[in-house]
Amino acid sequence: MATNVNPTVRRRRLGQELRRLRELKGMTAEEVAERLLVSQSKISRLENGRRSISQRDVRDLCGVYEVEDHRIVDSLMQMAKDSRQQGWWHAFGDVPYSVYIGLETDAASLRIYDPQVVPGLLQTRQYAETLIAGALPETPPAEIEKRVQVRMRRQERIAAEENPLRLWTVMDEAALRRMVGNRSMMRDQLEHLVEQSQLPHVTMQVIPFEMGAHPGINGQYAILEFPDAADSSVVYIEGVTSDLYLEKPNDVQKYSVMYEHLRAQALNVDQSRQFIADVAKDYAR
Repeated sequence: MATNVNPTVRRRRLGQELRRLRELKGMTAEEVAERLLVSQSKISRLENGRRSISQRDVRDLCGVYEVEDHRIVDSLMQMAKDSRQQGWWHAFGDVPYSVYIGLETDAASLRIYDPQVVPGLLQTRQYAETLIAGALPETPPAEIEKRVQVRMRRQERIAAEENPLRLWTVMDEAALRRMVGNRSMMRDQLEHLVEQSQLPHVTMQVIPFEMGAHPGINGQYAILEFPDAADSSVVYIEGVTSDLYLEKPNDVQKYSVMYEHLRAQALNVDQSRQFIADVAKDYAR
């Protein structure tokens, strides 16, 4: 089996196809759940790709939907098999945001707004370690190190020579002014941002304090877009105990419009790079 199969994306595509078959049959998730003697929430989780899908699940659902074309059934069964493989992140054990990592790994582009800290894909190792330890004060050192390693591995998408992740990030000035660690660490982090901002596939903008209220005032979010047209865009909102994934076109559109307003109100690319460099010099004093 190919090693580049992304189980998260396979589950998502399979779930979308199963939803399409249900809707073609004119059945509700509740009706399907009653036929299979399972909970409605299970059907919903299978369709949104948040739950692992077994080949037996696919077989049972195809039976309910009266899918007679064996080629379709076989294709869906293979997708179910692929979806149960492990992604690279499973080597690090139980990663709380593994669904997001799976999506990010397969994304073609990523738009991020972060009002508080430097986005994870652009963090230095020292900054990441200090930030994670501060945000999770009761977390054992071994767990912190595991999270740092995962974050560094995720950054390989930015450094990739072929097909790198297209990253557009808008940061609030607070993310630059919040001292994580010490002044030397912050200077190194901001100098790293200046360096990364010069990559052709990385676009970086800053919203200064003087801009006042703006469309991102309610908090952090990310918009992921994928190379395959069959994979709809996803808005990701990170939470303390659970994360939110928005996939409905109307929801994605609202966040996309909000991001356009953020970009319009932020400093342009050259101004942002100079702004970050100036703040880095402040930390050197």
